[in-house]
Amino acid sequence: MRWLCYFWYMKDQPIGVFDSGYGGLTVLKEIVAELPQYDYLYLGDNARAPYGTRSFETVYQYTLEAVQWFFEQGCSLVILACNTASAKALRTIQQNDLQKLDPTKRVLGVIRPTTEIIGKYTSTKAIGVLGTPGTVESNSYPIEINKFYPDIKVYQQSCPLWVSIVENDELNSEGANYFVKKDIDELLAQSANIDTLLLGCTHYPLLIDTIKQFVPAGITIVSQGAIVAKSLKEYLQHHPEIEEKCSKQSRLTFYTTDSAEDFDSHARIFFGKPVKSSHLQL
Repeated sequence: MRWLCYFWYMKDQPIGVFDSGYGGLTVLKEIVAELPQYDYLYLGDNARAPYGTRSFETVYQYTLEAVQWFFEQGCSLVILACNTASAKALRTIQQNDLQKLDPTKRVLGVIRPTTEIIGKYTSTKAIGVLGTPGTVESNSYPIEINKFYPDIKVYQQSCPLWVSIVENDELNSEGANYFVKKDIDELLAQSANIDTLLLGCTHYPLLIDTIKQFVPAGITIVSQGAIVAKSLKEYLQHHPEIEEKCSKQSRLTFYTTDSAEDFDSHARIFFGKPVKSSHLQL
């Protein structure tokens, strides 16, 4: 299976997009809208999701396996469209593994593009981050934001049930309202100065209507998809040695490590249009 995929992509070098499941499709949707000319290869590791509550070592190992698979398919550029993978695995892969795997290839995440510009949204210098337990535990957002905006104070709130609410299509349920309100209230209780909320998980934009119900007027809600897409566009413009390798036939290919039928039925909610995937055993 792997070798068949490898030869198929030898001449076509899609941009790889990885997520633990469905959430990365919200990022891919924005990337395709911004850069429709490229080929994209998406992999959702649904069989081992969620990543949010797993250990650093486990997330790193799973993510590394996925990156190796993308490289085998001919991808020169892989986007980790998963906050937990970006938080727990990206740095190690960039610093320790790329040199051994292929130093000409690149792996990027979704955290840095957001933290580079988040300061533009706040006037009070107080930002709240809503994320999975894994992302919050990593402290990646406070660390990265501090690099660009040392005067900004970052407050975090773990939202352990939000991913399950989205993936079980309970977006408009009483349970969704209860837990979304509870977590937002707990975050805002940390500081009265918070004027910006960052959705630090790619699932969370699907809860935006519910989130807005419980966020006071005057607080800006920031999601990542469009930010990551614009950042990728700029990256390709500034790195022609990578851009030239990316094939451009506007082709989308989807894989999941779980049931393709289940993936397709849920993926449409995240991607905004029908998806046809194939099963992959990592």
